Formats: sequence, C-alpha cells, structure tokens
Amino acid sequence: MLKRIQDDLKTAMKERDKTRVSTLRLLIAALRNEKIQAHRELTEEEIEAMIRRGVKQRKDSIEQYGRGGRPDLVATEQAELGILESYLPRSLSDSEVEAAVREIIAGKQLSSKKDVGAVMKEMMARYRGRADGKRTQEIAQRLLP
Repeated sequence: MLKRIQDDLKTAMKERDKTRVSTLRLLIAALRNEKIQAHRELTEEEIEAMIRRGVKQRKDSIEQYGRGGRPDLVATEQAELGILESYLPRSLSDSEVEAAVREIIAGKQLSSKKDVGAVMKEMMARYRGRADGKRTQEIAQRLLP
C-alpha cells in the first residue's frame, strides 16, 4: 500500500494537485515516523490503521470547523478526507451491518440489551475497520429487546 501511496504522490505532483500532494506527503511522513518508532517495516494492517486515524481526525475537524462557522476549512478537510478514504476498503452499508448484527444475535442466541457488548465484540472482530462502531451499536441496541 505504501508503494501505491508514493506512486499516487508522484502522479499528483505531475498534475499539480496541491491538496492531494500535501495530504499524501503528510500521510507518508506519518507512516515513516511510525516505521521509525516500530523499528521495522509496517504491515498492511498498521498502514490501514494509520489511515483510519487520519480519517477520524479529519471527521472531527470537519465537525469542529462546521460549528465554528469556517466553511473554507471544512471544504479543505473534506477534500483530504476523500483522498484518505480512497485508500481504505469499502465500509459496510447500514443494511449490511444490520444483517451481520442479526446473524450474530441469532448465532449466539443473544436476547437482551445487556448483550450489546457481545455483539460489538464479535462485529469488530469480524469486520474491523469496515463497520462504524457508533452506527453498529445503534443498530444492535435497536434489534435487541
């Protein structure tokens, strides 16, 4: 994945896409710092986790800038968010999450709101990074009596 990011950086530089260049440079720098701290090459999962952290930071920034009345900064963060999300696997839709939650509830014979934690644990083990935790929890709470 790192090779793909570096190749995309070169392409963006040739196309003079300033937003993409700056976003990818920040990502590559963060990956290099993580590699130095780990004293080894990063795995695909670790690279994906770093990208997810960047996505989460951008989403938080968008929310903060939106509340602060800064549409210019919101637009910048949204552009960076789109770039970072392009390197992540496709997220599950709400209907796919609901189907997976129903399957876990039936498979483990869960029957009360107290079992939301068990559902969340299983969902995150199966679909780590592909299912939004907050949305999954809402669906689980709605489906469990």
